[in-house]
Amino acid sequence: MDTRTRGLATPVSGLLPGSRGLILGLADEHSIAYGCAQAMRAAGARLVLSCLNEKAYAAVTPLAQGLASPLHCCNVEHEGAIEDLVDAAVRELGGLDFVLHSIAWAPLAELHGRVSDSSAAGFARAMSISCHSFARLARACEPHMPQGGSLITMSYLGAHQAVPHYGLMGPVKAALESLVRYLALELGPRNIRVHAISPGPIPTRAASGIEAFDELMDRARQRSPLGRLVSLEEIGALASFLASPAASGMSGQTLFVDAGEHATH
Repeated sequence: MDTRTRGLATPVSGLLPGSRGLILGLADEHSIAYGCAQAMRAAGARLVLSCLNEKAYAAVTPLAQGLASPLHCCNVEHEGAIEDLVDAAVRELGGLDFVLHSIAWAPLAELHGRVSDSSAAGFARAMSISCHSFARLARACEPHMPQGGSLITMSYLGAHQAVPHYGLMGPVKAALESLVRYLALELGPRNIRVHAISPGPIPTRAASGIEAFDELMDRARQRSPLGRLVSLEEIGALASFLASPAASGMSGQTLFVDAGEHATH
């Protein structure tokens, strides 16, 4: 892979000195959650991390240990799981300054089928896991951010454009971006800022469920003004900035980090 596709490592050292953060969605070393955790830890933040279940816990424990960060299981479909995770993070960190939500899922049959053929149950489950969990997370975190803070989630261009093979996740991500705006409105008086980051396609475990994902990456590379894909480091650098005081005047936005692909649609 040459430098036009590898992306750039962006230094964020010292951007988050002493900040306390919770990151949900650690899956493996290629996951966006891990890329953001690496960047935020390098920026000086103290972190608590979460993964889906005990199987994932065994696989990603070395990653959490490498970041000197506690790791917890959190399946957002389980009643009280988000609230328990937030309580554990607050006990370990003494409070929260930022939270990063990097969770998305849809049943494979629904993801590979037409949106018009999606079942009510499949659509609702994808929406609950990928979108409403962010609202539940915001509600759980709000009391623990008395001085304000930032909430960050992950979206994709398919929320704005009809992207081939992205299917059901397009409407779900569109709802998530709308949720970001409403949470920003509701939580702004408490100085809690809310953002969505919209990365370009990147080969994660979650992305592997999308049909013809290699073709999607090739199209993104060809269409992007920078002529390449983005890196986990670049996504993590943006997340670190949004969690920092440097972004104190920003809220309610979706910010693209996609080598400019969104500008060509």
